[in-house]
Amino acid sequence: MQGESQRGTEPIAWLRGLVPEAVAVAAPILVERAEGVWLEDETGRRYLDMAAGIGTLNVGHRPSEVVAAVREQLERFIHTCFSVAPYRLYGEVVERLVALTPGSFPKKGVLFNSGAEAVENAVKIARRATGRNTVLCFSGAFHGRTLLTLTMTAKVSSYKRGFGSFCPDVVRIPYPYCYRCPVGCEPSSCGTACTRLLDEAMAGWADPEDLAAVVIEPELGEGGFVPAPPEFLRSLRDLCDRTGAVFVADEVQTGFGRTGKMFAIEHSGVVPDLVTVAKSIAAGLPLSAVVGRAELLDAVQPGGLGGTYGGNPVACAAALAVLDMMVRDDLPARAMRLGGRIGARLESWRDRYPDRIGDVRGLGAMKAVELVRDPATREPDPELARRWARACQDEGVVVLTAGVRGNVVRLLPPLVISDRELDEAMDRMERALGRVVARGGEV
Repeated sequence: MQGESQRGTEPIAWLRGLVPEAVAVAAPILVERAEGVWLEDETGRRYLDMAAGIGTLNVGHRPSEVVAAVREQLERFIHTCFSVAPYRLYGEVVERLVALTPGSFPKKGVLFNSGAEAVENAVKIARRATGRNTVLCFSGAFHGRTLLTLTMTAKVSSYKRGFGSFCPDVVRIPYPYCYRCPVGCEPSSCGTACTRLLDEAMAGWADPEDLAAVVIEPELGEGGFVPAPPEFLRSLRDLCDRTGAVFVADEVQTGFGRTGKMFAIEHSGVVPDLVTVAKSIAAGLPLSAVVGRAELLDAVQPGGLGGTYGGNPVACAAALAVLDMMVRDDLPARAMRLGGRIGARLESWRDRYPDRIGDVRGLGAMKAVELVRDPATREPDPELARRWARACQDEGVVVLTAGVRGNVVRLLPPLVISDRELDEAMDRMERALGRVVARGGEV
C-alpha cells in the first residue's frame, strides 16, 4: 500500500519517497528510541546526540520527571485552547518565566508554539507599543521561517531563496563577528569599533524616530555560534534607551542554561525589554514565549496576541518539569563546566590542525569550530565541515553544521550528559576529524 512503512527497504529512500528534500535531514537515520543523550535507530545502532534537536533537549531525551508530568496531564485534559477556556498551567509557566528572565520591573508573558512565532509576536508587540515600524536585526541571524522572521533571517541559500518578496521596514547591519570583523579589526585591538555601525545605521539606513525594535541573538545560532561582545550589547541597550526602541533578546537557542547562564544576555549585564524563548523550555514539546515589560504587552488590544495551540497544557506541564530540573540541578552551572571541558578539547584540535581550524568559540556548552582552507585568508571550508559531520555519524555521534558559509561544526550536547559520555563523544569526533583531514577531506 502506498505510504506504508516498509522496514525492509532503505529507510531514507522510503522517507524521501514521501517527504520532499526541502525538509533537510542532517543525520539520515530513522530513530526508534531515545534516552538521555543517546539515540537508537531502527537497526538498533546507538548514537551520542551532540545536536539535541538543535538545542531543544537541554534536559536530555525523555527525562523521567517530564514523562511523569506529561502522563499526568494527559489523564486530565489535552487541549481546550487557552483563549476559549483557560487553565492554571499556562499562568504557572508564565509566572516561572517572569521570575527567571532578567529585569526587576513588572513583567508579563504570552505563550506560543515555536521560536518563529515568539519572535514575530515580539515584533508585533514592539510595533504596537511604540507606534513605529522599523526593525533592526543583524547579519548571520536566524529568527524563523514565517514571512516576517524569514525577512529577519540572514542565510539566503538555505532559507530564503525563491521565497520573496519579503517584509518592508526591516534593516540589517553586520553582526560583531570577531573572527571575521565587519570593520576589519582584530579582537586584540578592536575595542568597540563595531559599535560605529550602529551610528551609521541610524544616520543613513534607518530613521531612529521610526525604530520600533532591535532584535539580536546574544550568541548567533544558525549563524555559527558567534557570541556578541558585551560592549556591543550594552551599546544596543544605549541605542534603545536613546531612541525609545524595544530591545528584544532572541534566546530561542541560547536560553535555559545552554551558555552557562539561564539566559545568554545575562553574560553582558544587559537587561532586555522583551525575551523570546522556545526550544528547551519543554524538552521537545512545542512551546515558546514572549516575556518582558508588562506595559509593552499590555499595549496590545484584546485578541491581538494568541493562537489555537499556544500554551498547550501538555507542553506547559512538560515546561514546569523542565524548569524544576533546571533549578534543582543547577544546569547553567553544569553548562559552564561542560563548556570548559569541550573548549579544552577543541583548542587541542586547533593546535593539532592549525591550517584547518580557524576559530574555536562559544559560551558555556554552546561551542563551535570554524573550518578554513587557508588560515591566512580565512577562506571557509564548508565541504570539510560536511565531511566531518558525516564521519562523526559513522563514528556514532550526531553533530550539526552551521554558519552562513556552512563551514562551522557546532556542539549542543544535552546538559545532563555525563563526563564519561562527553569524553566518549569527543573521542569519536576526534577520530572522525583525523580521518577526514588525513584523507584530504574524504570520508
